[in-house]
Amino acid sequence: MRVALVNPPWRFDGSIYFGCRAPHLPLELGYAKSLLEAAGHEVLLLDAHLCGLTEAEAVAQVAAFTPDMTVVTTAPSYLFWRCAPPELRVPRAFLLALGGRGGRTVAVGPHGSATPGAALRKLDVDVVVRGECEEIILRLAEARDLADVPSIAWQESGRMRTTGGPHAGKFTDLPALHWPDDWVRRHRHHHHRFDCEPTVPGAEVEASRGCPYTCSFCAKLDFRDAYRRRVLGPLLEEIDGLAAQGVGYLYFIDEIFLPQRPLLEALVGRGLQFGIQTRIDLWKPEMLDLLGRAGCVSIEAGVESLTPEGRAALDKNCRMTTEELSERLLYAKRRVPFVQANLIKTAGDDPAMVAAWREDLQRGGVWANDPVPLYPYPSSPDYLRLWGPPDDLAWERAHAHYLGQFARLSDIQEEQVLPLAELEAACCR
Repeated sequence: MRVALVNPPWRFDGSIYFGCRAPHLPLELGYAKSLLEAAGHEVLLLDAHLCGLTEAEAVAQVAAFTPDMTVVTTAPSYLFWRCAPPELRVPRAFLLALGGRGGRTVAVGPHGSATPGAALRKLDVDVVVRGECEEIILRLAEARDLADVPSIAWQESGRMRTTGGPHAGKFTDLPALHWPDDWVRRHRHHHHRFDCEPTVPGAEVEASRGCPYTCSFCAKLDFRDAYRRRVLGPLLEEIDGLAAQGVGYLYFIDEIFLPQRPLLEALVGRGLQFGIQTRIDLWKPEMLDLLGRAGCVSIEAGVESLTPEGRAALDKNCRMTTEELSERLLYAKRRVPFVQANLIKTAGDDPAMVAAWREDLQRGGVWANDPVPLYPYPSSPDYLRLWGPPDDLAWERAHAHYLGQFARLSDIQEEQVLPLAELEAACCR
């Protein structure tokens, strides 16, 4: 089968999108390509965002490939599935322009995972994949009957059919990814790095998937939930391949980069720098020392709330006090050039306490962000607490709630956020 895997040309004007707007490697499509080619399928992997293609240019390349199946993502890389743009205008615009030239059309991403009916209706695709997608894409390429493929949804005789809930891949044995030299040269972005300007290419890699914690705000229940750790050999092969292509900075997209002594010891002496997202309460000083020696130059640490009550309300299961968290962050800063403490804006915040804490940490070199308003993504426990299981209006409901809850947004967002219906005007049939 001829399969086109497409990351569309993303734009974010008017969006609440929390993620970084620079291009990142589409890891989920890279894994799918490896599995498909190993099974004998012919694959076009196209990243219009990274390669700077217009929608028309991307459509022309896919149409020229004459695929039997075209897969389109609804979030820009696995890195941002948990904080995806709520609107589906970009993948829908690509599919509209492609017309009937893509063969069977398939959508992968958080939208179809949590709300398959809404994704089918808005995107007008043949199939949506629920959950982690690389293994299911291979099953779709080889199945004669959709009913034989797990974790998908499609329309049949005017009704939605599904074959089970969101898929969790094995992940641990995924092969090393290899990217085109031109893609690597284009990837000048060093994700979440602020200690210096990039002078060499960056890249994203994945050492683990999922998280053993169940924080109320985290949208991971329908994908990337159970914690799994990748086999070290293929991961190091992938990292060494990137280094050979000139990459000098890696960002581990892991939901939570837990202390992994074998990986960190393997990175010592490789001459690479890297960034992570983690919880600082899980790191002892000795492991922070090793983290620094391994080449870590950026830590994004989730603190979320400055009171025990606030952290408990968010189900953080944190056993440190705020003072202990502050001390550990400052210790990390003495080992790693950039350390950020993430805060979430909640109704019970004391603005004076937040401001004083931020100033105190900043004097020690740790940056604490202006608290970010909480968006109740349909795959989060917060959404379930507010409204129960998500239905076909879940994204609209969450969006309206978010816009009505806060008078202003955070310092990492645009102020001119548009209603979801306006952003998605082209999605509805």
